[in-house]
Amino acid sequence: MAATYTYKVRDKQANIISGSLEAENQSAVADKLRQMGYTVISVSSKTQAPTVEELLSNIPLFQRVKSKDLTVYSRQFATMINAGLPLTRCLAILAEQTDNTYLAKVTGIMQKDVEAGQSLSAAMAKHPKAFSTLFISMIKAGEAGGVLDEVLLRIADHMQREAELKSKIKSAMAYPVVMFAITIIIAFIMITFIVPIFQGLFKSLKGTMPLPTQILISISNYMRSIYGLIFFIGFMGGVFAFRAYKRTDQGAYFWDSLKLKLPVIGSLSKKISLAKFSRTLGTLISSGTPILQALDIVADTAGNEIVSRAIKSARSSIREGETIAKPLSESDVFPPMVIQMISVGEETGALETMCGKIADFYDSEVAATVEALTSIIEPLLIVFLGVVVGGILISLYMPMFNLVNLLK
Repeated sequence: MAATYTYKVRDKQANIISGSLEAENQSAVADKLRQMGYTVISVSSKTQAPTVEELLSNIPLFQRVKSKDLTVYSRQFATMINAGLPLTRCLAILAEQTDNTYLAKVTGIMQKDVEAGQSLSAAMAKHPKAFSTLFISMIKAGEAGGVLDEVLLRIADHMQREAELKSKIKSAMAYPVVMFAITIIIAFIMITFIVPIFQGLFKSLKGTMPLPTQILISISNYMRSIYGLIFFIGFMGGVFAFRAYKRTDQGAYFWDSLKLKLPVIGSLSKKISLAKFSRTLGTLISSGTPILQALDIVADTAGNEIVSRAIKSARSSIREGETIAKPLSESDVFPPMVIQMISVGEETGALETMCGKIADFYDSEVAATVEALTSIIEPLLIVFLGVVVGGILISLYMPMFNLVNLLK
């Protein structure tokens, strides 16, 4: 691994010059300086404290590359290649100007691998946390076809459209999620901290409390007892156990099957998967990726185990000479419209165009479904907030009607 060394040399005019160089060791620095015509006086290592970002980039938890970072990265990469810059020079510039510290570090390592004779796709394949299988496969296809700059632009467009779809869903669901969280927090604070105060007041007055108030106080006592702590720990353990189960093939299949059967949510999940399938397949085909390899990648990145298994099943039939549309039609996942458009695309040789149109259609369908869903959820959440908070307040203030009599 290269390090930075400071040096002091004398030139041919006997002038003393100081500076720094990056090299593998001190001997390499000295040799390089001698080749430049200098007389070496001293070479020493330059110690520099790593920045916080550099330290974090070595921790697996922080080794993440956002879709936005890769989109900008791909566009900059494509521009430099199109301008005729050598690949190693492009990587060196990207390593310096990329904002994501981990991605910059990875790019620096890739530069050395490419200088050592490796292909760009092989160098990227060593860093699966930074570059997905889709990204690497498209780069490999671009290298084979000599259109690396075009492929990088297609990657950027693909990621940008996926990011826009995710952004629409997140922004639409932000308000309902915040409302639900506020309701839960308010209810927890009232039951845990406010109810005990009223409980002490009621006990001191020795009055008979209404049934709703008794139920509320019982819930408060339970939540503040050891049983409440056990319930919370058990609930969180169940959540983590279920998340671990979802990572298995059987768990992913069960969860995705359940999602597809749910009203509204199932339709939305299916449309998201179809949009992703169509866009990814179209992008891979337009980049020159072989169809069987493209289907493998699409199956791995489908985001839904039901869709993934349907694609893998279709791949086996396609290997034996079938068209793409026919085996897909045997699955319940793909609607007739998708099958027909893929079939027309195969017949006319414009499969990537048809896939793009399918993706655009389902993108708009997802946006409309999310908007309709939020319009239903928002009033329901307001009612939920009113019932929970209002119910607690009414339960607390019902005994107050007898408070004057009790004081007398």
